[in-house]
Amino acid sequence: MSEIRIEGISKTYPGGKASAVTDVTLTVADTEFMVLLGPSGCGKTTLLRMLAGLEYPDSGRIVIGDRDVTELPPRKRGIAMVFQSYAVFPHLTVFENIAFGLRMQKRPAEEVRRRVESSAGLLQLEPYLLRYPAQLSGGQRQRVAVARAIVMEPAVLLMDEPLSNLDALLRLQFRAELKKLVGEVHTTTVYVTHDQVEALSLGDRIAVMREGRIIQVAEPMLVYDRPATEFVGSFIGNPPMNFLRGHAHADNGLANVAIGTQSIKAPASVAEAAEVLVGIRAENLQASISAPPNGSGSLRAETLVVEPLGSHLLVTAAVEGQVVKVVTRTDFAVQPGTSIWLRPEPDKLRWLRAADGTALGVS
Repeated sequence: MSEIRIEGISKTYPGGKASAVTDVTLTVADTEFMVLLGPSGCGKTTLLRMLAGLEYPDSGRIVIGDRDVTELPPRKRGIAMVFQSYAVFPHLTVFENIAFGLRMQKRPAEEVRRRVESSAGLLQLEPYLLRYPAQLSGGQRQRVAVARAIVMEPAVLLMDEPLSNLDALLRLQFRAELKKLVGEVHTTTVYVTHDQVEALSLGDRIAVMREGRIIQVAEPMLVYDRPATEFVGSFIGNPPMNFLRGHAHADNGLANVAIGTQSIKAPASVAEAAEVLVGIRAENLQASISAPPNGSGSLRAETLVVEPLGSHLLVTAAVEGQVVKVVTRTDFAVQPGTSIWLRPEPDKLRWLRAADGTALGVS
C-alpha cells in the first residue's frame, strides 16, 4: 500500500511574512494520480518538497503507507522525484543515467540491465541508450529523467512541473505518453503544475491551492463544472468561467436574480444570499441573433470582440456592462457592436456568494 496521508502540514520559511503552506490535510489513495494545481507562490512545490523530504514541516505529519515519514530523509521514504529541469548527467549515457540510482544501491549488474531496458522500453528510449544527453532533444531528455525515476520502482512518484521546459507540441505529445505510462506502472503519483490543461487531462483528482491552502479537491470535471469558489472557476478553464454579479430575491417559491435591468431564474435558496455571483462557462451559453420569446431565460448582450479560433468563435460581449466570453460555432454571423441574446444552460449555472466568492451549495 502506498497511500499518502498529509495531516495538518504547515511550513513558514525564516523571515517569511506569510506561511508557505498552512494546515494542509490531503489523502492520496494507493496508485492515484493526484495533481497539485495553483498559481506561482501558492505553496504547491513546497508541499511536494515536504513529501520528498527536501523540506521539513513546522507542524503536522506525513504518512506513506503505514509509515510516518515526517522526519525521515528522502532515501528512506521510498519515493522518486522528477524535477522541472531535466537534471540528467551530461557525462553519462542514457543507460548510465537511468541506471544511476540502481548502481548507488549496488544492485546486481543483470538486474540493472533488465530494469533499465524495461524502463527505457516504457518511454521509447531503447534506440538512445548509448547516446549522451547533448545528442537528445528536450523531450527525450525529459523521458530520461522520468525513466530514471520509475526504474527505482518507487512507492511514490513525485513530479514538479516536468513538462514546463518543453515547447507546446512536445508538451502535448509527452502529456499523453505520461498518462499512459503512469497507468502502466501503477505508482501513487503526486504531480505539481500551474497549467490547468495538464491538471484536467492527467489527474484522477485535482487539489487546487491558493496562498498555502487547498481550496478544492475533486475529480477534474467536477472542479471544472462545479468550482467551490470564484477563484477556482476563474483559474481553471480557457476562457475562465464567466461571473455575473446580481441581486437575488424570492419569487413564489423560486428566486429571481436581477442582473441590471434583466433577470434569470434561480433555486429558492439563492435568495438567502441577496448579492450573488452567477457562474457559467463560455461553452454553456447559447447565443442567438434573433430575439427569443419572453420567459426563455435569455440575456441581451452587446458584442465587443469576435475572435475566430479555427474550431469555434470566441465572442466577447457585455451584459449590462459586465463582460462575458461566449464560445459559438464558426458560422455564427455576428460583428462587434451588434446585439445578441445569450441563454445559459440552467443545469450548468453555478451560484456563489458575492461577498466571499464561495459556492452556495445549490444545483
